[in-house]
Amino acid sequence: MKSFPAVRHLVFLFILSVIAVVGNATAQHAPIEPVPVCVTSLPLNGANELDSTSFLEKKAEFIAHMAATHGFNKAELECSFSQIHSNDRVSRLVRPAQSIRFKNWKAYRARFVEPIRVKAGAAFWEKYETALALAEKQYGVPAEIIVGIIGVETIYGRNTGNFRVLDVLATLAFDYPDILKRKARMMFFRNELEQTLLYARESGIDPRSLRGSYAGAVGWPQFMPGSIRRYAVDFDGDGKIDLINSPVDAIGSVANFLAEHGWKRGYATVFPANVDSGCGNPLSPYINQGLAAKNTLDDLKTACVSVNMQLPEKALFGLVDLSICYCRSIVGRGERHCFIRARCVALTGTNVFFASHFVISNGMWTASYFIRPQSRTSSLCPATD
Repeated sequence: MKSFPAVRHLVFLFILSVIAVVGNATAQHAPIEPVPVCVTSLPLNGANELDSTSFLEKKAEFIAHMAATHGFNKAELECSFSQIHSNDRVSRLVRPAQSIRFKNWKAYRARFVEPIRVKAGAAFWEKYETALALAEKQYGVPAEIIVGIIGVETIYGRNTGNFRVLDVLATLAFDYPDILKRKARMMFFRNELEQTLLYARESGIDPRSLRGSYAGAVGWPQFMPGSIRRYAVDFDGDGKIDLINSPVDAIGSVANFLAEHGWKRGYATVFPANVDSGCGNPLSPYINQGLAAKNTLDDLKTACVSVNMQLPEKALFGLVDLSICYCRSIVGRGERHCFIRARCVALTGTNVFFASHFVISNGMWTASYFIRPQSRTSSLCPATD
């Protein structure tokens, strides 16, 4: 007679064999969907002490929307978003400054046309000259425009941002500061959060791995996730779009973005202009008018603005004030007066693009471009103004 331990061993093997057979039969007929493993990184005090009730509710609504609308696995999203929290630093950074100080052309140039960017820009242009030439040929956007944008945005990939994009966009979508246009801004960032998840799924990447600016912009050209999906291109031909690691993809994507927004091949971006200060007609109705180019050539003549070059007759123009404005406040009266030292203006034409960096004296935004050292020259307004 077999010993008792031996009998137990045989029974154990029998049970294992039965489980294996039943398991295989079940797997063949009714596959079991794997349960996502959720590893969280919550603070010790828990999420409820970190995020507001409103934030948590909006996050839950968003997860339900993504599952219902785009077929995301709800449990996986809940797992991922359990690690996404409102970021106080982001909320502070998106708040407008308490006092707005418009910058003139001299201040703008000093900040962005400086030795580090000039040296890096020249090296970037030389290294990627073939890609830049191809982008100009394919999309009609000059190399200096592309080089200028990437230099202003990230100093050629040096400063692409280290905020986790999901945290940023969730903060701005669900917990935007109580300031002007809050509802519209929250809708914008909620859409960008949605675009981020779609982009990550299409690209086969973990959305939690994305890093960017405090507004959620990504990569060398600082594209928002929605812009990546709409305008980014695989310009290096490796089968994937990568604005984080591929400068060539960034070059083609910037060019395509501008082309899709109406860039006209061969058109100038800006025209140096002169103002006849003694003509008696006010200039103010034609500046500080927002971003759109609204002025006709007749409008410019009425404002006593002249340009020493041929302008497209049917085009509209925006008038950009590059003057230095000195301001002083009158104590006790709540008044603020500005004195224009010199009037120097420029016209923006069809090929004008806008980005938050391009702030000059009247609050309007205009084009940035890179002048290759010792090969191209340009001057909008004397540096001594």
